[in-house]
Amino acid sequence: MKIVSVITARGGSKGIPRKNIVEINNQPLISYSIQSSQNSVVDETWVCTNDKWIAQVSNKWGADVLMRPDYLADDEIMPDPTLLFFSENVDFDLLVFIQPTSPLIKSEYINEGIDMMLSEKYDSVFSVHEDHWFPRWDTDVNPIDWDINERPRRQDKPKTYIENGMFYITTKENLQKTRLRYGGKMGFVNIPIYDSFQVDSYEDLDLVGRLL
Repeated sequence: MKIVSVITARGGSKGIPRKNIVEINNQPLISYSIQSSQNSVVDETWVCTNDKWIAQVSNKWGADVLMRPDYLADDEIMPDPTLLFFSENVDFDLLVFIQPTSPLIKSEYINEGIDMMLSEKYDSVFSVHEDHWFPRWDTDVNPIDWDINERPRRQDKPKTYIENGMFYITTKENLQKTRLRYGGKMGFVNIPIYDSFQVDSYEDLDLVGRLL
């Protein structure tokens, strides 16, 4: 059983230029994902990018690099075609897809997901955080899915979970069959909300820097 991780990191971020290698606490953003993967049971840690600067930084932090074509790195592309490209160029049985925008990722979360795949025979596992119910309103100030005259208590609402985008784990067979990062028999790893923040803005950079 060969387990590899891949961190997909394109160079064309518009919100924060070169976001994936911007520094947080004197480390490039992508390094946190690389280090967590290296400290897990993963056999090989890869970065798949179209950007030579990201490739150089990733190599410096000990990751293998697979360059991808620019058509797999535009603003519209989803990660799944890049994962398929990776699966056609790198040998593995189990793939851990990690997004570099989740620097609070920990190796134990990755290991928990891998253990679920192996011990519980899932086809794919992904990270989530528990969603706590609060009254939601639309732009016309109408309640969404609740009645203002019968306001529910939070504890009376069923538990729901939100993908936090930290990681997705699947087999090569399942990836190539579904052409998606998840499918088949699915499970999830519940990540605490304080470790679930993603970096998408300068405000996020400041917040995550305080949490690291």
